[in-house]
Order: sequence, then structure tokens, then C-alpha cells
Amino acid sequence: MVQGTSSGAGKSYLVAALLRAFSDAGLRVAPFKAQNMSNNAGVVRPGLEIGRAQLLQAVAARAEPSVDMNPVLIKPEAGGRSQVVVLGRPDPELSALPWQRRKERLWPVVQAALERLQGRFDLLILEGAGSPAEVNLRRGDIANMRVAQAARAPVLLTCDIDRGGAFAHLLGTLACLPQRDRALVQGFLLNRFRGDPALLGSGPRWLERRSGVPVLGVIPWLPVPLPEEDAADLERRPTGPGPVAIVRLPHLSNFDEFAPLGQLASWVDRPAQLEGASWVILPGSKSTLADLDWLRATGLAAAIARAAQAGLPVLGICGGMQMLGGPITDPWGVEGGGGEAQGTGLLDLATSFAPQKAVRQRSLTDPLSQLPLRGYEIHHGETVPGSRVQTLVPGLLWRQGNVFGTYLHGLLETPAYLHSWLERAGLPVQVQEDLDARLDAVATQVRAHLDWPRVWSLATEGLRC
Repeated sequence: MVQGTSSGAGKSYLVAALLRAFSDAGLRVAPFKAQNMSNNAGVVRPGLEIGRAQLLQAVAARAEPSVDMNPVLIKPEAGGRSQVVVLGRPDPELSALPWQRRKERLWPVVQAALERLQGRFDLLILEGAGSPAEVNLRRGDIANMRVAQAARAPVLLTCDIDRGGAFAHLLGTLACLPQRDRALVQGFLLNRFRGDPALLGSGPRWLERRSGVPVLGVIPWLPVPLPEEDAADLERRPTGPGPVAIVRLPHLSNFDEFAPLGQLASWVDRPAQLEGASWVILPGSKSTLADLDWLRATGLAAAIARAAQAGLPVLGICGGMQMLGGPITDPWGVEGGGGEAQGTGLLDLATSFAPQKAVRQRSLTDPLSQLPLRGYEIHHGETVPGSRVQTLVPGLLWRQGNVFGTYLHGLLETPAYLHSWLERAGLPVQVQEDLDARLDAVATQVRAHLDWPRVWSLATEGLRC
């Protein structure tokens, strides 16, 4: 199991690398994350949703993704609410319960999913959530040490050394654990190290003496992009003016789908940051009405309208598309107290939220480029076009001049379709290796910086304590 000293420590990235490395060694491997808190979700058959990080990890493992790999997904919403997705389906009853009262109801689900995977694979690589050192949450833990104890899994504790304070983070986390859990920690990983390893000096040896836990790897900052899981990862992305301006909504969802844009993407939260952009994207949202209010309050709604009037291509995805449209109504209170609002009017579309969520994978042909596309839907909205918008694919894809809207996530992960958008925006086409090749590269580099024989022994022989 890989646990972290904090969110954004690179756990998902390392788990993907380890899965590919063990798969390369001939083992049948699979990921498992008991509880994921993320609005980055994807679709597995038959129309169920799990965290996108576990979808990526299943690809790394060369395994068919399933809801057992992420049995509980928490999707934050506006007003401190969250939607609880259990085995791929939203559970309204659990979503309405206070946070702590959910935990014991969910633990049997987690345990059963873990046992099912253990019966199907040679090795599971488990991923923790946040940090195991949050003592106020220990009693209701269903994601970190309770899972490690249930699986008898040795734990590798990782930190983001680029943020500073790495030795204190590792020692402090260890000190916060009760002895029973502390015994599970079998190795430290110093992740995202930049520069000359000689700069670490005797630090790793000092850490080993103070803790009694070996440092099993110093992993460098790797320039190989993989889709991001945690909103904390966005802190590292460029902000301000850039070629492709993506609006950083307060309740942003599925932002991992923009990884193929690489360094062309910049995240904006102020109108001035749209200056110089060649393409504007309004991404998905878990709370469309609240984010529409924010869009107007910041002045970004007006700035996007000006960009569209100036001829820039504008793309709205899912909630972003709804905000680019006209009236939005929530008669069932899907987003909380219900309500209605008027979108920016750049697309002649009307949206109403329905209680039933559409969750499905889709394959289609783009009628403009004739390119085959694959994507996935996750939305409560039902959208009806007006007379001024062109329907490219009924229920899925619309265009009004240079403004486009779609319910399909993941379209920009199709290289040829991304290239067509870059050409439309007058931007250079970037050639990026496909996901499988990037996973190979990440696995090779991570393994090279680990004490691989000891990691192999921990994974294949298990705990000796």
C-alpha cells in the first residue's frame, strides 16, 4: 500500500508506476482505493462510475477496470454537501447522512470489494487517501491504515519533497500513528525530487536512524505527464495568460481530461488572464448553478462572451456547456435547494436537472472532421436545443458559430480530435506519446530510483512483523 503524508503527495502516480512495473514482471495486478474524494470520475461497464485515477491505474495494470477498484467515491458539491457513489452508483441516503455516520455503513462495502479483488489477482497495489496522520479522523478511517490492516499490506509512506519539510512530514506522520499501525510502515519514499541527489547528503540515513524505517527510493520529478487526480495538483499548473485558457471553477470536475494539452494549458480565474488566449475552455462542474454565479461575480462570464465575439473558439464541456447555454432549472433540487438561472446565452440550449444521472461510455463520429471519437457521460442535466444552435450529434454535441458545447468528457484525449481543435485555434500541434507509452516510461524511471529488490520482496512476501 502507498500512503502519503498529505494530499497531492503523488500517491496515484506512484501506484500507476508500480502496477505497470509488476505487470511487466508477469504478475496479475490491480489497483484498489477504498475511498476516493474527487470530482474526476470515469465510466466503467455497465454504466458505473469510479475515480479516474483508478481507471488510469487499471490501464497501467493491464486489467479490466471495475467498481471494486474504487468502491466508494465522494464527490464534493457546493454548500459543504457531497454525493456518495457506492459501487458505481450514487446513494442518496448515504449522501444525506453526516460524514462520520457514513463510515461504518461503508466499511463492509470496502471490505467485500477488497476480498473480491484479492481472489482474482496475484497482487493488489492499494492507495491511501489524504494522510493517515489525521488523528481526528482515525476512528472512522476506511481508507488508510484500516485497509492496510485488513489486507495485511506493508505500507510505503511517500512525501512530496519538492514542497519542503519532507523529513519532518515523514517523521511526524509516523509519530502520529499508534504502534500497531506504525509497524505496517516498511519504507519511506522521497517523491518529486529536483536537482542533484548529492544535495540530500546524509539526510536519508539520518531519517532511517531516527525512525527505524528504510528510505526505499528518491524519485525525481518526472516530466512525463499523466492525468491528475487531486485538485491540489492544479497548484503546480501555470496560471495567467496562456494559449489555452481553462476556467478554474470552484467546483471543477473531470479536469484530468486536459492533461494532453500539456504546457499549452493555463488555468484562469480572472478576466485579465484571458488576454492573449487562442482558445477558451469552460470545463465540467459538480455545482453548475453555484459556479455560474461565481463566473458572473468574477467578470469571467462577460470576458468569455467578449472572447467569443472576437472569434476565439470556445468549448464548454458538460456543466461548462450548460453555463454557456440559456435557462438552467433544478426542479428536483439535484444541486441542493433547487432554483433556476440564466446562462451566458452563447449557445441556444435549455437545461433541466433530473434525479437520474446519465453515466455511460459513448463512441461516435464527429460530423465536422469525420473523426471517430470515444468519450463518456456523467451528468444530471437534460438539454434541449433551440432554433439558433446547430446540433452536431443529438443530445451530445452542439455548435453555434465558434462556440461549441458537449456532454462528452474525454474527447480531447483522442489525439486527432485534439489536433483539429489546436488547428482551429491556430496553435501548434503537439505530438505526445500515447498513454500506454507514457505509463511504460513512468514505470521504468520510478523502478530505476527504487530499491527494487526490497520493494519486490515486500510486495511478494508480505509482512513479517
